[in-house]
Amino acid sequence: MATTEPRTGDTGESLFIGREEESAWLTLALANRHGLVTGATGTGKTVSLQVMAEGFARAGVPVFAADIKGDLSGIAEVGEPKDFILKRAREVGLTFQPDQFSTIFWDVFGEEGHPVRATVSEMGPLLLSRMMDLNDVQEGVLNIAFRVADEQQLLLLDMKDLKSMLSFVGEHAAELTTQYGNVSKQSVGSILRQLLVLETQGGDRFFGEPALDLKDFMRTDREGRGIINILAADRLMQSPRLYATFLLWMLSELFEQLPEVGDPPKPKLVFFFDEAHLLFNDAPKALLEKIEQVVRLIRSKGVGVYFVTQNPVDVPDRVLAQLGNRVQHALRAFTPRDQRAVAAAAETFRPNPKLNTAQVITELGTGEALVSFLEKKGTPSVVERVLIRPPSARIGPVTPDERKAVIAGSPVKGKYDTAIDSESAYEILQKRVNETAVTSEAGEGGVLDQLGSIVGTIFGTNTPRGKRLSTGQVIARDVTRSVTNKVLGGVMANIGKTLGGSVGGSVGRAIVRGALGSLLRR
Repeated sequence: MATTEPRTGDTGESLFIGREEESAWLTLALANRHGLVTGATGTGKTVSLQVMAEGFARAGVPVFAADIKGDLSGIAEVGEPKDFILKRAREVGLTFQPDQFSTIFWDVFGEEGHPVRATVSEMGPLLLSRMMDLNDVQEGVLNIAFRVADEQQLLLLDMKDLKSMLSFVGEHAAELTTQYGNVSKQSVGSILRQLLVLETQGGDRFFGEPALDLKDFMRTDREGRGIINILAADRLMQSPRLYATFLLWMLSELFEQLPEVGDPPKPKLVFFFDEAHLLFNDAPKALLEKIEQVVRLIRSKGVGVYFVTQNPVDVPDRVLAQLGNRVQHALRAFTPRDQRAVAAAAETFRPNPKLNTAQVITELGTGEALVSFLEKKGTPSVVERVLIRPPSARIGPVTPDERKAVIAGSPVKGKYDTAIDSESAYEILQKRVNETAVTSEAGEGGVLDQLGSIVGTIFGTNTPRGKRLSTGQVIARDVTRSVTNKVLGGVMANIGKTLGGSVGGSVGRAIVRGALGSLLRR
């Protein structure tokens, strides 16, 4: 904690957050050590989030934040010098300066901002299983579908691609069991039913192209200030698992794609994860371990992650231990359970002999908080009670017309607004179905036809001449060709080249997956 009297706000090295007896400064060089903003509903968490986002933006740090209630969108408009704002500014020793910030609005549904999309291949089986709430057996079957697609370099871009692969797995469960382990048709059916549920929640809009380029989150404006990316999440929050998994996917993509930078003078990006408890609720142990790994390591990529939730106990201890910068708003202690939660929250702070932390947590007023930020040596400061400074931009939502104006002037206008149905696994396989039908009708023979007979014997895909193959049969043919390459050498290598040529334009290189199963391209 520093005691410098702030008049205009932040310094070049720190963000001014608030003041009472002591001033609270968040050191930019330590902002990538992550943070936590907690407190009961209505105690000022969103305003604290806005204050921090504004500070990072002024320092040239891009920001991403989910807007659960729409209140954060006002950051795009100039703040008004209302009486309560001017009063708070005087109380913290700040000269209030109205401001607004360059903002890009995003929306999975494409209604309140630019559409946000990812491909099924990029999402990966682990996160997709979490999104659909699959059990262990179903997750195993989904992994098999992805494994076959990855080995064949067939990109799964949208829902129909995934359905095609799952249909194949169901049709050839017995054959795939011998190579990949037990495959149940019932499990495939359950996954397909869950896909229908996901579609009704908006998954059909989320999966597809053009996929989000995370570089668009890393922008600065003409003045060198960080652009604030706001995800409209009020509707998305109606599907909590979709919301949490979507944000986790974005975090994993940042982790996999960004280069190592160590501890830079300021973060490359700050990521606010609101309603963070949704990420951890009922999460399996394996996923929690992956989340802890990503949070621990992503700071070396220059990314600061700030979880926003009601109580620190909402966050697992191993993740909580990674969160060095903390803002605690009031908690209510009406029941014995509430009292235990307050005591647990107090224990997460470095004690201050001047404060009874557990007692103060229940006494804090709106816009007042206990704070502890990392000091220059990386150790947490003693907890201090402070009044949070007022934001410079508007407190509250933008109007529909104001939102439209911001979207119209966006630097990514036109890049994501129109969906693209690229040639992918589904289209490629359908094309091969058509080609096979034409070839059969022409009566062409040779080595490939002889091999096709062998394939049909193994996988049951022999069909009368002129009859169209099903999608599953085509995939079975291609999988077998891939395996037979090892035996037939040059003959089947040509088939592999044909397959690589048709899909390689999209893939370009071998398919591998990262810590959370998301797609890596190397």
